[in-house]
Amino acid sequence: MAVGASTLPALHPVKGFRLGVASAGVKTPGRKDVVVMEIAEKATVAGVFTKNAFCAAPVVISKDHLATGRNRYLLVNTGNANAGTGAEGMADAYTCCQALADAANVKREDVLPFSTGVIGEKLPVDKIVQVVPEALANLDEDNWANAAEGILTTDTRPKGFSVQFIYEGQTVTVTGISKGSGMIMPNMATMLGYVATDVQVDHELLQALLAEKSDKSFNRITVDGDTSTNDSCMLVATGALDLEVTQDNEPLYKLFADALEQVMLELALAIVKDGEGATKLVTIHVESAASQKEALDTAYTVAHSPLVKTALFASDPNWGRILAAVGRAGIENFDLDALKIYLDDVCIVENGGRAESYTEEAGQAVMNQENILIKIVLNRGTVSETVWTTDLSQEYVSINADYRS
Repeated sequence: MAVGASTLPALHPVKGFRLGVASAGVKTPGRKDVVVMEIAEKATVAGVFTKNAFCAAPVVISKDHLATGRNRYLLVNTGNANAGTGAEGMADAYTCCQALADAANVKREDVLPFSTGVIGEKLPVDKIVQVVPEALANLDEDNWANAAEGILTTDTRPKGFSVQFIYEGQTVTVTGISKGSGMIMPNMATMLGYVATDVQVDHELLQALLAEKSDKSFNRITVDGDTSTNDSCMLVATGALDLEVTQDNEPLYKLFADALEQVMLELALAIVKDGEGATKLVTIHVESAASQKEALDTAYTVAHSPLVKTALFASDPNWGRILAAVGRAGIENFDLDALKIYLDDVCIVENGGRAESYTEEAGQAVMNQENILIKIVLNRGTVSETVWTTDLSQEYVSINADYRS
């Protein structure tokens, strides 16, 4: 079950970035579950990672290897998170890195590992190591769609997006893929994501751009309020084009920053649309807040309310649940009479209670939609923030009850 069209858009190749896929049978025999990504030697690489204190072994190692600045390969396995596995998990992740390094004739520190899947189970190292040569053998710049399938877990469909723009006669490409469906709560990136571009960007600026755009995309989505142990998002600038993105070159900087934001937002929304058991994409927009914290606290309180989420699944215009959630968001000196709440353009709350113009029929018409906007106007300041979430269905419970079977 997922929201909207399931067709993967055209994913343009990025010169200097190749992807290879193999099937190791980590969890499911015959499923694509190992992906290798090769990075051009002169590329720069940036990354953001989970803030969960119990982060997985591959996250620890990827952070360390990223700091070396000699990043040549990304190695992804699905079906097993290699999290909660202690020293043995670290050793297993290092073994996988070494296997790829040996096969590609690079150093172990040049490989960044990523894992996703079941927490607390030993990584089947032998299975992964065995198919590394196969993944290397089919490296191709035009292999994004296969890689998008190879990084999935409980996802029902692959996720990818690609943008191109022309600057001074050269076509710039930004392409990315992501995975995520459950255990989705923003605290960095809340998923696995890989984005590449062919322009030149120095590491400091690339890292700053990734952090900024993550905050506007991956850090604004939530399915169930759970932050994963394995969240990672990588941004690679291969430098294949003779174009350098700098803040001094404002026209190119803006074009690139806008393209990057578009790609990352589309990847983030694709995760929400494919949320476990999701039947609706819900946009929660908070206006006129006194601060960013206040706006986000309000949005997330509504987004994480089981009562609101189940009403959304039932297409039930039970507006009192939204009102109650806003009321417990922790807003100090809250003037209830100034609050307004809308379902799309239907005002449901004003002057401290149900809007006089509201009718059950109008609310029902909005709740019957697949895409729903909840707009909350606090009338306390000038700050606005938007969060995207899903409803909560019986299928979410079923998926997570049977996850390890």
